[in-house]
Amino acid sequence: MPSTPNGLNPTDAAIIRLLVQDGRLSASEIGRQIGVSPRTVRHRIEQLRERGIIRVVTFVNPRALGYTITADIFCEVEMAQVETVAQQVMRFPQVSYVACSIGDQDLSLQAYFESTEALYNFTTQKLAQIPGIRKIRTVVVPKVLKSVYEWQLPQWAGPDE
Repeated sequence: MPSTPNGLNPTDAAIIRLLVQDGRLSASEIGRQIGVSPRTVRHRIEQLRERGIIRVVTFVNPRALGYTITADIFCEVEMAQVETVAQQVMRFPQVSYVACSIGDQDLSLQAYFESTEALYNFTTQKLAQIPGIRKIRTVVVPKVLKSVYEWQLPQWAGPDE
């Protein structure tokens, strides 16, 4: 079975696409849909997990729990402190994503809040107090059209279902 440059074959890609749509699908159902045995599906899933290509996790919907404010926050940080500041920011439960950036901002993060007041308090009383942060820019995200959890394999990984 031919593989893509990253080692995925069409069976791997088909399994991943189905699991992205519904992570609870059984090996039997996946096998039925793509024409392979449930044993093959279980084996391929285990190999994909071992290679770090997929993880089995549960995602919490913040909005369903009352965290209706999503904010993208960009921090300008003293260069020698970027990693240290990032480690501190990662500890806040409101924060779902932290990344070092290249460009105008040194850290990018996304966080969820119950209100704009909670967002304001977070940026002024928590973030702004971290040594090394020079500037904070906040963007409220009123509507997410596609989430990182909905990312699909590119075309090179096999035909779309």
